[in-house]
Order: sequence, then C-alpha cells, then structure tokens
Amino acid sequence: MNTEPVWSATTGSSGDPAGDVLRWAVFSCLLVPVVLVVYGSSFAGAAGSAAGLTAVTAVCRLLLRQSERAAAEERALRSVVAQTRRGRGAPTGHHGRRHGGGCTPEG
Repeated sequence: MNTEPVWSATTGSSGDPAGDVLRWAVFSCLLVPVVLVVYGSSFAGAAGSAAGLTAVTAVCRLLLRQSERAAAEERALRSVVAQTRRGRGAPTGHHGRRHGGGCTPEG
C-alpha cells in the first residue's frame, strides 16, 4: 500500500505546471468562501463567489491545457523540420542520387 500523501508541501513541483496551477486554484475556491463567511459575509454571497471562482478556474484550466497542446505540437513540428533539413526526413524519390539528365533510359 502506498502511504505517500497525494499532495504535500514537501514534495516540490510535480513537473505538471497546469496541475500545480489547478491545485492552487481549487484551494483558493475553497478558501475564499470560508474567509468571506468568517469575516461576516452572507452564505449566499460566499456561495456566489465560490461559483464565480469555480467558473473562472474551469475556463483557465481549459485555456492552459489548450496552450500546452499547441506548444507540444509546435515542438513536434520543429523537430520534424529540423530532421528534414538534416536529411533524415521523407525520401526524396531519387534516393540521394543525382539525375543524369535527359529523358532516355540510358539517361
């Protein structure tokens, strides 16, 4: 059985920036309504704030994931272009040989 906590401050970065941002956003969505109620705001106001923060968090998460996918596609495209420029890409059809000229079979 794994006894390691799911999340702790001592584990450091998980290597997933979007996941780290999402964890902090969820923490904030939970903390803000509690603080509002403690300092005298109504439960309805705190619930409305929580709902608004949750909606903003969801939209930001979608945009962040979309940005990560676009960046990964861009890196993959650059990798393919770099390989093609070094001669490791798609075959040229001539297998690297020079064309002898002319249209005859001896050519």
